[in-house]
Amino acid sequence: MIFNTGAALLDTIVLAVVQREEEGTYGYKITQEVRRAIEVSESTLYPVLRRLQKDECLEVYDRQIDGRNRRYYKITEKGQAQLYLYKVEWKNYKKKIDHILEGGAIA
Repeated sequence: MIFNTGAALLDTIVLAVVQREEEGTYGYKITQEVRRAIEVSESTLYPVLRRLQKDECLEVYDRQIDGRNRRYYKITEKGQAQLYLYKVEWKNYKKKIDHILEGGAIA
């Protein structure tokens, strides 16, 4: 992707991916899903997950899988509210950019 990926966009994508799974999902799977939309390394993504947890948008729990602990992330009510705000902002932003790209005047 040639466009800059800011923190808010990355937060939005991560929250949207985590929201899809009612019981939450684990870091590697989140990374794979996010990579379908944008190029991101695990070293970039894990600090985002920790920050969203610190901001109380995600809760974390461990589940044992094949004798090993796997860390799961689940969206919180605060995370749901934040994702909703991000979606509203994204739709407004996208509409303005689409308008310009399709030849409309800048308002």
